[in-house]
Amino acid sequence: MAEEFRSILFVDGRAAAEDAEAPDILRDLNLDQIIEGITAGREEYALKPFFHAPLIELDAILYRQEVMKDLEDERIRSPVQEFAAAMHRMREELVRAGKLYYKFQKHWWFVDAVELYCRAVGTLAQALCGIAVASRGLKGLRGYLAEYTATEAFKALGEQARELKERLAAVQYSLIIRDDSLSVRAYDEEADYSVAVEETFRKFAQGEGKDYRIQFREPVELNHVEAAALDFVARLNPELFASLEQFAVDQTGFLDATIQRFDREAQFYLSYLDYVRGLEQAGLPFSMPRLAVAEKRIAVSDGFDLALAKKLAGAGGQVVCNDFQLDGRERIIIVSGPNNGGKTTFARAFGQMHYLARLGCKVPGRDALLLLTDAIFTHFEREEKVENLRSKFEEDLLRVRGILQRASGRSIVVMNESFSSTSLKDAVFIGKKVMRRIIEKDLICLFVTFVEELARLSDTTVSMVSTIVPGDPASRTYKIIRRAADGRAYAIAVAEKYRLTYGQLRERIGG
Repeated sequence: MAEEFRSILFVDGRAAAEDAEAPDILRDLNLDQIIEGITAGREEYALKPFFHAPLIELDAILYRQEVMKDLEDERIRSPVQEFAAAMHRMREELVRAGKLYYKFQKHWWFVDAVELYCRAVGTLAQALCGIAVASRGLKGLRGYLAEYTATEAFKALGEQARELKERLAAVQYSLIIRDDSLSVRAYDEEADYSVAVEETFRKFAQGEGKDYRIQFREPVELNHVEAAALDFVARLNPELFASLEQFAVDQTGFLDATIQRFDREAQFYLSYLDYVRGLEQAGLPFSMPRLAVAEKRIAVSDGFDLALAKKLAGAGGQVVCNDFQLDGRERIIIVSGPNNGGKTTFARAFGQMHYLARLGCKVPGRDALLLLTDAIFTHFEREEKVENLRSKFEEDLLRVRGILQRASGRSIVVMNESFSSTSLKDAVFIGKKVMRRIIEKDLICLFVTFVEELARLSDTTVSMVSTIVPGDPASRTYKIIRRAADGRAYAIAVAEKYRLTYGQLRERIGG
């Protein structure tokens, strides 16, 4: 098992694509904000390439889901977190050793890092042996650690580090300072008068006095006097310090590559679980999604936009959850309704859930059946670029054509207010053309639009509408419900554009 195990992140053990660029869809779906939040404070692990490369194969995703479920158990997560903290300290000591100037001080920090590494690995191996894990990834890790820590090389590494530290700690010497000279000699059972001096003056003490001393942080780097004293001590103990120097040379590559890889990959899971924990504690639901492969079915209960939820939770706001589903021949969700009613947020949530599911992560929602898609495409409104000499409408058409050319029957397309820069007549004409092409390719699509006719284009389309507070058209509920469009979305959009809604008119006339 030790030879077979390589990764808790990739079922086939392959290495991550370190040069994976952020997909274009991240900005549209606010996934760039989510990934920034997840990886914040963990820059040393370079986690972003993991989040930029969603998986395609079902077994690869299930492999990650299993590990994430295991790490949700505090009994498993806690020793992994302790291991990660110890490895972080170990790397800090190695970096410190590399920056120090005096060789014996460098060697001491190196030995300390080695001893810390051996203790961390041994502790994790022992902890996992006593815990029931279900995932293939952590079972493989447990077997690897058991075999690795039982090797003579690992045992010798830890024993040598501990022995060197003990021998160094036991070194005794006498330091003589006279005028401006310093000398070091072997300790010869000289009497220690410090205890006697303290006892003599203790009787003059009149209670605890206030300590006015300022605490200075002692620098790690030795000064030239300390370094000279250490050189003298090394001369008095040549065999011990020769062993110290030889250990630093012999064990330069002491770190095991598989354990280093595990230390980094574990942060993929820990960072995501830490990111969503606060939201879960606030009562928002998360679930491990089921993935539809043989048929194109989608069903989500209480789904929400993760990026928005994170912002609202920090500000004490309320998150609105929504349900959606596609079944049978249904493939396209047409979302309409008044502006500022949560339609774009709903579209982002739809895309986010499918993207996070392909990473092997839990998704925001009480229950989620999602399509195992091979690609996600987005078409959100973009700023017009003067330098390309194309109109916004032409740019929209070119982008949509590119999506339709690349998308397969297992792809998902999320469109938000596409063709809103043109007239209603042209928007209807182009929208129908695009929808028919989507239907021909049998794509799953969510389209936020004011063109409500698109919801009646085919039996593959369903209508969802953002709702308002009954009796108060100006107030939004941010609930998106499945129902037929009422024909008012475009009228409301036009009225809002020209400030002619009931609320805007009252404001303008001062009523």
